[in-house]
Amino acid sequence: MKISLIYPVLQFSFQIRKQAKSEIEIPNSEINSDLCAFKMSKKVAFYTLGCKLNYSETSTIGRLFNKAGFDTVDFTDTPDVYVINTCSVTDNADKKCKKVVKEALKISPNAYVTIVGCYAQLKPKEIAEIPGVDMVLGAAEKFQIVDHITDLTKNSKALIYNQPVSEAKTFISGYSFGDRTRTFLKVQDGCDYSCTFCTIPLARGNSRSDTIDHVIDQAKEIAASGVKEIVLTGVNLGDFGIRDGLRQDKFFDLVKALDRVEGINRIRISSIEPNLLTDEIIEFVAGSNKFVPHFHIPLQSGSDKILGLMRRRYKRELYANRVAKIKQLMPGCCIGVDVIVGFPGETREDFIDTYNFLKGLDISYLHVFTYSERENTLASEMGGVVPGSTRAERSKMLHILSDKKRRVFYESQLDKTEEVLFEGDIKDGFMHGFTRNYVKVRTKYDPVLVNELKMVLLTQISPEGDVEITESEEIFAH
Repeated sequence: MKISLIYPVLQFSFQIRKQAKSEIEIPNSEINSDLCAFKMSKKVAFYTLGCKLNYSETSTIGRLFNKAGFDTVDFTDTPDVYVINTCSVTDNADKKCKKVVKEALKISPNAYVTIVGCYAQLKPKEIAEIPGVDMVLGAAEKFQIVDHITDLTKNSKALIYNQPVSEAKTFISGYSFGDRTRTFLKVQDGCDYSCTFCTIPLARGNSRSDTIDHVIDQAKEIAASGVKEIVLTGVNLGDFGIRDGLRQDKFFDLVKALDRVEGINRIRISSIEPNLLTDEIIEFVAGSNKFVPHFHIPLQSGSDKILGLMRRRYKRELYANRVAKIKQLMPGCCIGVDVIVGFPGETREDFIDTYNFLKGLDISYLHVFTYSERENTLASEMGGVVPGSTRAERSKMLHILSDKKRRVFYESQLDKTEEVLFEGDIKDGFMHGFTRNYVKVRTKYDPVLVNELKMVLLTQISPEGDVEITESEEIFAH
């Protein structure tokens, strides 16, 4: 899980969808004129912790502030309001929130600080005790944030607006825009699974989705803006299609519909559960010109015993079959894997079982999470607690394995000509981009290349681990 400073929000899409198929748009006329006058010329900055879904939701919240007269600025531009969108997958994310608040108030001591996101839903009182926090909004309240800010006077005690997560029944769509050349498009929220380690259902509520028609409309808006890649996001993306508590569509239906949208060059599936990644999805992606050969598939453990304790909905045999099917149809496909180390009851033998299983899989990289106890989860009450030092040792071993897997995958792509979408970042005079199958490349910075698709020859791996490319006049002719 990466933690990143959210970009200045340039454009957003915002719309509220009721599950009963009714649609509520927020017209400008509904924003109180006195409120707008009060907020005119005020500045707001955002910081996002956690997943791609949080990025899209930060953009939606930013759209609300813009509509109320706020200017979105950089984190360091002494804003009048800070909005920190939190994650609570690990203890580290909680600690990061506290650190961000502290740093924010160093920059703008009188800024009004509001905390939203999963951490805010799960532990509002704990957040309210953080020095400098003025308001905490839960899952059902975060998209009414502008209504809750009546003035920007610092509070001696943080205000808390936090209903039970069962009240978060409305699906609110949105997409990020402004930082790079790809957009994170939110199509699903919430989760009906009951994994014993996870607090996400407690933080986001039941599974609910947008309609296919509205997703297509948003994809067309994104295409019209010039963005070339869409990343589909959700809490449990493969569970797309539930509205009003009932299944009305399948994720595969959405995939087929999006494949017909004109103007988008690439569509990437951010993460999908192995039991929901069907043969028909894999086969369709293999034959698609839009959907790219890249899957991120959570595993969590390579031990069937631990998978059972986690209440995962598959065994490792199914996972291996999914990987084999992908590689059969798309040999160059990039496959990323989530894995947790140190889960209660994980013996050394269980970990070695996981390690060897991963070592033998034809995968490209790992996202390694060290298990941390989360309140109100069944796992936190289990015996067989793994010592912290052992968790750290196992994490280190899998990080090393991930580095090896990535290098082997990158080496398998050398001497191939691939399409790269270049991004606008600059580091030490270089810019970066990604192939369709998620190989990260670098070349000397050229502003003309930003958001451009170019066919390049992958030549060698740089000391930093990126892939270098041929810089011929033919490839880089403007």
